[in-house]
Amino acid sequence: MRQVSLLTLVGLLLAALLAAGPASAASALVLADETPPTTLDPAADNSDSTCSVLANVFDGLMARDGKDGKLIPGLAERFERLDLLTWKFYLRKGVKFHNGNLFTAADVKFTFERLSDPKLSKWLETGQSIASMETPDDYTIIIKTKTPTPWFANNLHQIFIVSKKDVESRDLGDVGVKPVGTGPYRFVEWVKGSHLKFAANEAYWGGAPKVKQVELKIITEPATRFAALVSGAVDLVAGVPLELLEQIRKNPKVELVTRPSRRSIYLALGNKPGTPLADVRVRRAMYLAINEDEIIAKIMGGQAVPAAQIPDSACAGFDPSLKRLPYDPEKAKALLKEAGYPDGFEITLAGPNDRYVNDARIAEAAVQYLNKVGIKAKLDVKPKSIFFPEVSGGEKHQFYLLGWLDGAYDSARGLMTNIVTYNKEKGSGGWNGARFSAPELDALVDKAGVTVDLAERDGILRRANRMAQDQVAVIPLHYGTDLYGIVKDRGIQFTPRPDRWLVYKDIDKK
Repeated sequence: MRQVSLLTLVGLLLAALLAAGPASAASALVLADETPPTTLDPAADNSDSTCSVLANVFDGLMARDGKDGKLIPGLAERFERLDLLTWKFYLRKGVKFHNGNLFTAADVKFTFERLSDPKLSKWLETGQSIASMETPDDYTIIIKTKTPTPWFANNLHQIFIVSKKDVESRDLGDVGVKPVGTGPYRFVEWVKGSHLKFAANEAYWGGAPKVKQVELKIITEPATRFAALVSGAVDLVAGVPLELLEQIRKNPKVELVTRPSRRSIYLALGNKPGTPLADVRVRRAMYLAINEDEIIAKIMGGQAVPAAQIPDSACAGFDPSLKRLPYDPEKAKALLKEAGYPDGFEITLAGPNDRYVNDARIAEAAVQYLNKVGIKAKLDVKPKSIFFPEVSGGEKHQFYLLGWLDGAYDSARGLMTNIVTYNKEKGSGGWNGARFSAPELDALVDKAGVTVDLAERDGILRRANRMAQDQVAVIPLHYGTDLYGIVKDRGIQFTPRPDRWLVYKDIDKK
């Protein structure tokens, strides 16, 4: 019945989209994505859905190559690490913001100062890591961190530089909806719930983009994205719905493009004293109770691979020897009995219902698996706009579903953000909403921070990732697959990025 209803809906949507006409002319590009940005203020959100949009309007000091994720120059032509704490950046000259303001070191300093404001910033682990900044001239900035932060430069492709003069001249509300950057595209329009429009920055320091007009449609409903693709109402769709994958493969007018996702989906756990989760045997029992192979087969349609840790293989410190604990409900029951919970206990699994592929269904399945071993689990899923602030605010949920894609390509940042003990002054544990805490793990991550030798540091981070799994700080589930659909006769040249961002200057339309 569900399949019939879905296909009926697709038919109606297809008819409506065909009536609206095909995508625009060759000089324009019409894209569709499933998740909107939450804001257009670079300091105010660190989700990849927001960064994907902002990467077209703004630049970071560094950038990432779209094919392999290699760190390359951005607004900084080069940098030096002067010592364990100090970074010196040599800035690109002659760059202008879209409003004509000249880009200087003052803009960089102002951008990073904004990141340390808890009322504004979602980049606190970066902003609060900075001890001081000096601008000896307009095109040099020296940044000193409070503690050694080896991944500092690796993260700068997603710290987008704003104009000090521009931001100071407007209120925050206006800054959040009308961005002014140095990037390859100028912002034109944002109709929330519908679309965003951009125009090429012909004076872009990296060269004028080939595609002159871009419209990004936000289509959250999977069937509607499918209809937009097959009708030709859009040129390219990100987030192809899994349940319609075979129909897309069979459609002669559409090409399916895939890339293994770097994002891990996992269940976060607290270990608050006095609660069942304080006992590692309980946490391990919960891990053993979840049949991840079945989740991949039945919910993810086979478009995922099991995860045994939060970072992916592109990250420093990834431990390839780590394997998921096998599904073993009988052993889970035995561990619960050994820990003093033979009849289980009550717990609620929270999560988003509109952020990750089939997120609510994954959470629902996890609850059902836990109930089968005697844990009286309940489900609490809600829109990400409500759920994410609850997690980053901390201590509301002891158990929740989350995803992590490490933009810094470094395990240290993922550990510092998601698992290390929450410390407001240090800027650690910002997304450790369950407030898991293991001092010995914290010490390992700190040790990695002061280790200069890269091979030695990588070994320390591997030990930290293994310790996080030994302690069952999280229950890793899987890495998915990034799925894109392209209309064949549009001459679209597109290579998916490792970070899943849609960077318009890298897409061509003949």
